[in-house]
Amino acid sequence: MDQLIKGQKAIVRRFYEEFWNKRNFEAIHDLMKEDVIFRGSLGADMNGHTGVKRYAEIVFHAFPDFTITLEEMISENSKLAACLSYSGTHEGELFGIPSTGKQINYVGTGIFIFADGLISHCWVLGDRLEMLRQMSRNENSN
Repeated sequence: MDQLIKGQKAIVRRFYEEFWNKRNFEAIHDLMKEDVIFRGSLGADMNGHTGVKRYAEIVFHAFPDFTITLEEMISENSKLAACLSYSGTHEGELFGIPSTGKQINYVGTGIFIFADGLISHCWVLGDRLEMLRQMSRNENSN
């Protein structure tokens, strides 16, 4: 069981380090099942490898320097939860809010289910309200 959990943690670590932070979209083939079910913080269900890549492109359009820090992982059997921190500069339209140039920082959680040694389900639950608050905030207010 320990080897299984270590393997799952290694896959999630690679998902954030390689796929997201290094923008190596080809790494997805080693990390997720082809028919992965993915739900992201932007409120979008984008399934399969193509859908997950498209989701990342939307995020990178809004935040070209978007970075995810993996803070902690908790795993049991075929499920893993990850505590995450997100940061980026708002340089592209998102949710109808045009580029503000503001640095955005918020937290979230990723929940993963594994099958056949790969991620089969992924739900990302970022603090979207905090992200929107920071994007919309008037620099002259507290």
